[in-house]
Amino acid sequence: MTGVGYSSAMRIVHVITRLIIGGAQENTVLSCEGLAARGHEVCLLTGPTVGPEGSLVERARRGAYAYEELPDLVRRISPLRDGRAALAMKRFFETIRPEVVHTHSSKAGVLGRLAAHWAGVPIIVHTIHGMSFNRTQPPWVQAAYRWAERLCAEMSHAIVGVADAMTEQALAAGIGRADQYVTIRSGMETEQFDPDLYDAQAMRASWGVGPEEIVVGTVARLFENKGYEAMIEVIDLAARRDGRLRFVWVGDGAHRPRYEAELSRRGLRDRVVMTGLLPPAEMPRVMAGFDILAHASRWEGLPRAVVQALIMGRPAVSFAIDGAPEVVIPGETGELVGLGDVSGFAESIVALAGSSARRAAYGRNGRRLWLRAFSAEKMVDELDVLYARLAAARRERV
Repeated sequence: MTGVGYSSAMRIVHVITRLIIGGAQENTVLSCEGLAARGHEVCLLTGPTVGPEGSLVERARRGAYAYEELPDLVRRISPLRDGRAALAMKRFFETIRPEVVHTHSSKAGVLGRLAAHWAGVPIIVHTIHGMSFNRTQPPWVQAAYRWAERLCAEMSHAIVGVADAMTEQALAAGIGRADQYVTIRSGMETEQFDPDLYDAQAMRASWGVGPEEIVVGTVARLFENKGYEAMIEVIDLAARRDGRLRFVWVGDGAHRPRYEAELSRRGLRDRVVMTGLLPPAEMPRVMAGFDILAHASRWEGLPRAVVQALIMGRPAVSFAIDGAPEVVIPGETGELVGLGDVSGFAESIVALAGSSARRAAYGRNGRRLWLRAFSAEKMVDELDVLYARLAAARRERV
């Protein structure tokens, strides 16, 4: 093979548990596409993709790289299947002998790194898209994940964080060494997130929203810890303050009936449009119809939807957790409030709804700051440089 990118061509395997529609999965697919385009021999190894969250499998199958699926690599903990998955990955790595194994997500991150270590893979990299242990879990679960992450960090030659906050949280938990970490922002197809390409009024009209109304959008799975319980409280408070507010929820999930019932109980159902699950390619068109992006998740790495909205020139309101403060800058690109402060969240939405000038200024700033910083090309360039650096360091050691 002839190298095209920053490093000589390598055989690289990316591993992720499943290819649902989500930030970690989009990041991984774009990484595989970009690395293959730079002349690397790339394989994407994943488990079965099932559930209501949608799938990126067909896109992966169409890619200019190999795609392999392991039936035992599943999201839920299953000692028997987990053991089989690890052994299957070890045999796979021993057969194709990659120079780099790069894992993503909690389960694949643990099993993939163990298998790569057992198989003698020269370079093992892991990306933290969101901490495997977090504030939403019972203490014993957090302790178990911390132990597993500490073990796997010893086998890792580099650990990538999608936000500086991931590095800070991991080091605070005693995972790895500072010199193992590098921040590489989660890339996206930023050229598609151009507000001038889309008819915002047509999008709003499809939701039954008038030109004088203010649309607050939320993009997340309709599931626990994604913030919809808080958003219902926010809507209840904000709608009393400003009758122009309308809310659009983009996503689907197992808790949709529960949320619809609660909105109806509060007399708010007609305030909220639920689009259902939409493919990633539709996000720019949908976000063109937003005036504000609301992100109320209780746990995140770096919220991809927030970045996309900012690149589309839409300000954001978010809880000040994890990587959100790295892109939502109060008074510049949006507003931050403390986790669980639904009153402050509602107040921030009402204040932004009342000032078109402030919304426009925040949107301009967000697009200026993050358009290049979060491009897929920049992400892949930085991965290419990382792999080359690790390969060079290994040659010096041998």
